[in-house]
Amino acid sequence: MNKADRFAAIVTSLKGLPKVSVGASKRGFGSSALCVSKKIFAMVSSKGDFVVKLPKDRVSALVAARAGSRFEPSKGRVMSEWVVVDPDWTGDWLSLAREAMKFVNGR
Repeated sequence: MNKADRFAAIVTSLKGLPKVSVGASKRGFGSSALCVSKKIFAMVSSKGDFVVKLPKDRVSALVAARAGSRFEPSKGRVMSEWVVVDPDWTGDWLSLAREAMKFVNGR
């Protein structure tokens, strides 16, 4: 399954949950993202990568495990609470998205 299909399956699984919506209120960044209480928790980047928002320590652990890399929306601007999931990572993308949703909703 390719990245777009994986993300579509995640959207289908989560969009009916309370406070979950698809698309940030602004155009461009996050316009097709998954949001909880209007805050983005998972998206496909402009490069087509699956990106989720998690605590800094969790992002560091995923990077160390080679499951992903830190999200850098523009050169030199690394976002410490966002991870780009490696497309070859065999872990459960839906579980990661649920984890991100809980993290963002709990803030």
